[in-house]
This record gives sequence, C-alpha cells and structure tokens, in this order.
Amino acid sequence: MVVTLKEVAERAGVSRSAVSRAFTDGASVSDKMRRKVEKAARELGYSPNALASSLTTGRTKLIGLVSNNFHNPIFLEVFDLFTRGLQDRGLRPLLVNLTDETDPENSVRMLRQYSVDGVVVASSTLPPGFAKAFRDARVPVVHSFGRYSSAPQVHVVGIDNMECGRMAVRELAARGHKKIAFLGGPETATSTQDRLSGFMQEVAQHPKIKAAYSYANAYSFEAGRHEMLRLLEQPNHAEAYFCGDDVLSIGALSAIRERGLSVPDDIGILGLNDMEMSGWENINLTTIHQPIRQIITSSIELMVAMLDEPDRYPEARIFPCSVVERGTLKLITK
Repeated sequence: MVVTLKEVAERAGVSRSAVSRAFTDGASVSDKMRRKVEKAARELGYSPNALASSLTTGRTKLIGLVSNNFHNPIFLEVFDLFTRGLQDRGLRPLLVNLTDETDPENSVRMLRQYSVDGVVVASSTLPPGFAKAFRDARVPVVHSFGRYSSAPQVHVVGIDNMECGRMAVRELAARGHKKIAFLGGPETATSTQDRLSGFMQEVAQHPKIKAAYSYANAYSFEAGRHEMLRLLEQPNHAEAYFCGDDVLSIGALSAIRERGLSVPDDIGILGLNDMEMSGWENINLTTIHQPIRQIITSSIELMVAMLDEPDRYPEARIFPCSVVERGTLKLITK
C-alpha cells in the first residue's frame, strides 16, 4: 500500500499542510517541525509525490533534454552525463528525440505540454534558431554543443568548430602531409560548415598543401564508410583525412581496410570528439579531444542559474580542444 500524506501527518501529530510545507523547497516551516515530519516519513517509508508538489510550487523540475542524432554513439556518453548531472541537482531529465523534427515550433509545443521548467538542446547540427524558439517562448534554454557566436541569442556551451578545422590542418601539415581532405558530416550541419570553414582558412596559409572536401549524409558509421568507399574509387584520393567526427572516422577506417589499404601507412585519419571507443585497441584513433564532461557540467550550471534568473543575459562558454595522439596518423620523413 502507498503511504499517504495524511498518514505521515497523523504519525507526526501535525496537519497535512505542515507535511506539505516540510517537503516544499522554500516553504515556511520550522526546523523542529521539519525534523518531526521527516522522522515520521522515514518510519512509514513515505516519499513525497513530485507531481503533487509541482502543483504547490509551480515547478515540475522537469528539464527537457532534446537531441537529433541518436545514431552517433557519443550521445550515449552525453545522455549519461546529462541525466546523472541533472538528477544530482534534484532535477528530472525528460529525453526527447528530434531526429526527424525540422520545425522548432512543434518542439516548443511538445515540451510545453510536459510543463518543463527548462530545455537543454544537445546538438552540434541544429541551427541557433532552434534553441532561440524556446527562448522566444520564454522557456529557459541552453544550447549545448551549439554554434559559437560572440553575441549569442541563447546560452551556448561548446567548442569553436572553426578553430578545430584550423587545428586539424596544422596537425596534418606538421606531420608532413601535402595532400589532405576534409570528410564532414551533413552539409547543412552548422558544425560541418564551421569545421570546413576553419579547415580551408588554414589551408590557405600553407601554399604547398592541396586540399579537397566532401560530405557524408549523417554523423554515423555507415555514412562515413559509404563516403570513404566512394572517395577511394577516385585515382587521386588524399593521403590524409580530417573526418569531422569520430564515428565518421571509424566508418572511414572500415572502408580503407576493406580496400586492402593500411592506416596510417597508406592513408592517415584524424577524428574529432575523442569518444570512448576511439581509444579501443582495434580502433586506436588519433583525434581532437572535445571536453564533453566540462561542456555538460557548465550547461547544467547555466540551466540551474536560469531557473532562478530566467532573463539572465545569454553568454557563450567555449572550451579549448587538444589533439590526442594514437595510431592513425604518421610522421612523413621524406
């Protein structure tokens, strides 16, 4: 049988309203009363009803966690860190799959139906306007892994994807590669656009380097594999590729090995993200590390602050990246 608030009140010898106040954050109740109620609740095995509490406080403590790329295994890590981090703050994550969603207004309506207190948009591919639709609807929002801007319209936490593109070229050039290429995710993804832009900007600083670029149709293993198989059909493919995502890189590795070529001796691969499986012995991917844990911790800090200060001025928190040396790039010593 479920223990009721009335039974706790009777055991503690107080009114039902006193029990309700004892379990309501910020409610007026003495320490002595709270201890008496909590003792009775422990003895009876009572847990306060979160939904009932929301009727009193006007807050559900629900935080919508929305994303649109459930095919990329890095988001298993992202969701794990987000859900545990929110729960540790006494908040309740509501995971929403927006894989086929293109209209932000539909997402705003859906999240409002659940009466969420805030929304975290966890995506490197959705445009800034997607998160802004929540702000326009006066829903506190943080765009994690979003597009960097010096004057953001919503809170953005992530990395400078253009700088990652420049970093990749500098790394490939330092190893002596003269014929390189960028293999990006979907052409419409803001992360792909920015990584390519930085890549080509840096190439322009190296007159001896020739560069090309192409796109996979998704940030997925199969998309990376399919695009690399296509590239390998060309007679003059690159000698090293910057794949704009680790999962694309792993798909590319599969394609290269299927064609009987060696990594890094025949073709070099540089990824981006440094997800857990990139360090597995059979993958051993040289990659650019994205500080995912710090990005998520900072995103949660901003969300908690916005719950008390919804009109907090939007800011961009950008974290630096670094190259992780493993086994898919070599130093050319010609």
